[in-house]
Amino acid sequence: MSDVRALAAEVIYQVIIEKQSLNQALPAASTKVAVKDKALLQQLCYGVLRHYSSLEFYCSKLLSKPLKGKQKVFEFLLYVGIYQLQHMRTPPHAAVAETVNALTTLNATGLKGLINAVLRNFQRKQTELEAQAHEINACRYNHPGWFINQVKAAYPEQWQEILEANQLQAPMWLRVNQAQSSTAEYSEKLNQENIDHQLQGDFVDAILLDKPCDVFSLPEFETGGSSVQDGAAQFAARLLDPQDGDYILDACAAPGGKTCHLLELAKVEVLALDADAKRLERVQENLTRIGLEAELTCADASKPDDWFDGKQFDRILLDVPCSATGVIRRHPDIKWLRRSDDIEKLAKLQGQILQEIWPLLKPGGTLLYATCSVLPQENKNQILNFLEQQADAEHVSINSDDTLTSPGWQLLPDLTDGFYYAKLTKKHS
Repeated sequence: MSDVRALAAEVIYQVIIEKQSLNQALPAASTKVAVKDKALLQQLCYGVLRHYSSLEFYCSKLLSKPLKGKQKVFEFLLYVGIYQLQHMRTPPHAAVAETVNALTTLNATGLKGLINAVLRNFQRKQTELEAQAHEINACRYNHPGWFINQVKAAYPEQWQEILEANQLQAPMWLRVNQAQSSTAEYSEKLNQENIDHQLQGDFVDAILLDKPCDVFSLPEFETGGSSVQDGAAQFAARLLDPQDGDYILDACAAPGGKTCHLLELAKVEVLALDADAKRLERVQENLTRIGLEAELTCADASKPDDWFDGKQFDRILLDVPCSATGVIRRHPDIKWLRRSDDIEKLAKLQGQILQEIWPLLKPGGTLLYATCSVLPQENKNQILNFLEQQADAEHVSINSDDTLTSPGWQLLPDLTDGFYYAKLTKKHS
């Protein structure tokens, strides 16, 4: 078991120091552990990244000097040990012993005394250290200071709820393929398999599982009966409202959940575009499993001259690259990989893509702008700027919160992920 803790420390090193995403680092590490230990490895990596600020604070108090350079991996091993003591059901003596033993795998047996002493010291001072951490916002909420400030400014009433929701494990949502069975019919199939779940009134195609499960235990999953997709993301296809015969662009399409949803809802022709060839493979895998077809193109949405053939689209789904600050609970590494100046750069890119894609929409056509961000610079402000500049763009209200002065629909992380939608139509000249 000690290998799991050593690997977790190495994954944290790759994310924090080498700036790899958890999606890159964790799968590679998972191949090095026994099948029964994969869940533990994931729990340790996600847990440490969720609580990184407070773990860093504890170690700053417990180490006489910080570990630097290549030795940083041993400090991250301490985070793994403290996380277990603080948040897991592992018996404390086992958590300490296994963490110390991990040094054998890391070829650093000479540090066993130090690691053991620090973990024992944490046990003695835990209550006092937790009280100190609670007084510091970055440690109390386990988010970087710049992000806390931005969320506070944008949501003076709800900022604490947003940060707290980001710390929870995300629920597992299913999207029922309406071309194969209704949501109610699929719910009955889940009942037959004793898979506990809930139907949510506002989510036409969605089922919320009481606890995550292996997708291959889901009825008809392999033949496309359902897909895993967050409830908030499922609004995209419904809001775009595809009609039989439409020619639709799904820009920035990977991993393909929204592409498939559009094809499940109507007999449409879809061009699925993404700049990342590897991620485009995921789109094809999803299409193949469900038995659907779309035209896949690997290209940059901000440079239509490279791929647009002149045939305008009836509808465009523009799920632009964003800070992903609405999906932190699914990807806790986002908190530590993002920088405050990224937001301005992303907002500039989003504006550029919107300007370049707009001419590809037919007069009378609909464009749905989407992000998985909670920050106004990428959402409401982006659409306000665009409507000011684009005379033939018309704002379509999605609900009562979506007004011309505050356009779009902002979902905050709670039951679903954080998402933003704005609907625009092109005026006939």
